[in-house]
Amino acid sequence: MDATVKPILAVTMGDPAGSGPELIVKACALDEVRAVCRPVVIGDARRLRAAVEIVGGDTCVRTIGGPGDSCDDARVLDVVDCIEVDARAVVRGQASAAGGEAAYRSILRAVEFTRAEAAHAVVTSAINKAALHAAGHLYDGHTELLAELCGGPKVTMLLVADDLRVCHVSTHVSLREAIERVRAERILDVIGIARAGVRELGIEDPHIAVAGLNPHAGEGGLFGDEEARHILPAIEQARARGWRVSGPYAGDTVFFRTLQREFDCAVAMYHDQGHVAAKMLGIWRGVNVTLGLPIIRTSVEHGTDFANAGTGRGDPRSLVQALKLAATMAGNRIREAGTAIREVQTARR
Repeated sequence: MDATVKPILAVTMGDPAGSGPELIVKACALDEVRAVCRPVVIGDARRLRAAVEIVGGDTCVRTIGGPGDSCDDARVLDVVDCIEVDARAVVRGQASAAGGEAAYRSILRAVEFTRAEAAHAVVTSAINKAALHAAGHLYDGHTELLAELCGGPKVTMLLVADDLRVCHVSTHVSLREAIERVRAERILDVIGIARAGVRELGIEDPHIAVAGLNPHAGEGGLFGDEEARHILPAIEQARARGWRVSGPYAGDTVFFRTLQREFDCAVAMYHDQGHVAAKMLGIWRGVNVTLGLPIIRTSVEHGTDFANAGTGRGDPRSLVQALKLAATMAGNRIREAGTAIREVQTARR
């Protein structure tokens, strides 16, 4: 494939009861998005047409058989119409099993397309965990579902907000379990995955900072010894591999220092340690990236926004950033590997 061709992004519709369809219509009509990618929505064309009516504008929703059939026209929103949402079962602003099933099928098909090289990356809209569980899909979120669909690789979450990049040693577990997961082997794995992911963003030799677990990174053992027993050994092993890694640093300063470009990425020890830092910059500006998958996946860093569903007032900024970041990562892969797009079709309903 010619490296000048824009990456094709498989965009999941998200929970159809949320504002996802409206955010997609808004984001995909923007020149800054269309300048870097060709978005293809995986979902329900009728729901997307309804979103166009809510949002306004002259976007034309066009059904296609597969991502390879997409066009490069900002006035056209291409949709692989593989889901039929029952409007009676899916009410805007309300979680339901039908909504969870629709979200699941959209993710499943987007991953299938991307793994088959019919698209360059997956960009996910928000899902509702209660709806997903009601539909019988018992996952803690996108990350665990995507890992299973891709064969169970070791994965980690990367949050990107402006110049701040944060990876996590653990995410959706209790704080007690998160502490138990602070072990050298796991930390070293996350450092390696983080380094590879940041390199895909175009930074050839990233400097990775590692946060401590305890206040002041343990203060030399005064406030805990996990730094000495587990975190520092992982850092030393990473350095032995020739990686630029430093720490452990106090959790109350390392993320600010990363934002100031002293480091290219910070590794947080648990969910809230990293998430609070990223979301303080603005929940609508952040992007969630799953690292360690064989495919590229970015996502909005907010929920389904049920409160704004059907109003057209939803803020598309996080989706815009997710699309642009996926395009950057996919573009780097295309240039390095010359990834070609295959003609993979799906049956039209």
